[in-house]
Amino acid sequence: MMTSRTLIIMVLIGLVGVVVYESTGLAQNYYDSTPRLKTKNAEVVVATAKTPPVNDGLPMPGFEITPGVTALMVTDPQNDFLTPEGVAWGVVSKSVTENGTVENLEALFKAADETGLPIFISPHYYYPYDHRWKFQGTLEVLMHNMAMFDRASQLDLTDFEGSGSDWLERYKPYINNGKTVVTSPHKVYGPESNDLVLQMRKAGIDKVILAGMSANLCVESHMRELIEQGFEVMIVTDATAAAITEHYNGYDAALVNFRMIASAINNTENTVKAIRAAYKK
Repeated sequence: MMTSRTLIIMVLIGLVGVVVYESTGLAQNYYDSTPRLKTKNAEVVVATAKTPPVNDGLPMPGFEITPGVTALMVTDPQNDFLTPEGVAWGVVSKSVTENGTVENLEALFKAADETGLPIFISPHYYYPYDHRWKFQGTLEVLMHNMAMFDRASQLDLTDFEGSGSDWLERYKPYINNGKTVVTSPHKVYGPESNDLVLQMRKAGIDKVILAGMSANLCVESHMRELIEQGFEVMIVTDATAAAITEHYNGYDAALVNFRMIASAINNTENTVKAIRAAYKK
């Protein structure tokens, strides 16, 4: 049972967090459908895909977008995840649709492109020799069985255009523009196996706005590794999504860890406003 002393401490932490969080330009955005818990002294807003938390009993370190050292980093903005023709659509479509992930990623790309905020892409590709791995985890088996993100080889783009491994057509102006950094592919979920950290260090980046697919796999794994590597990370919670099956909800699992690990979580609308405010555009 919660004591009055514990409740007061939680409220004070939450109120301090709100002040810090709002000072970054990533202030809370309220919706009529926001889940709210009434306490005696404060209103608690529980984080959802579209709603950042308020007074939820956890600290709010906040995240300030600093031009020159902040970048947008997107994992797997590819057809297999984000289009009805993609092989993963059957399990991710509910989450992608409810979150507005496709549109929200485009809004982030557009804001970054128009302001000059650097963009990094960490893609997922599998080549024929990857299918000869001697052991795999659960969803690695699923991805390989579905031929997800398959390509002919590292140096062969045969049948790549419009394939499941390709970018969504609507994202191509922001990715294939000669400015966006596309790293070598990650092979399981995190960036340990690619050159993302090297590319961002070489570009002077130490703060990351993170979005993409999928929430509890590649996004969460990138978040964890980047934080371990000394980057400051915030998550755009409705610019990602995850598989939902009969027994498991990957998005809900990720949201808890986003809240507990990242410096900040917020929705696309507020993040776009903060990007434009930081660059005054």
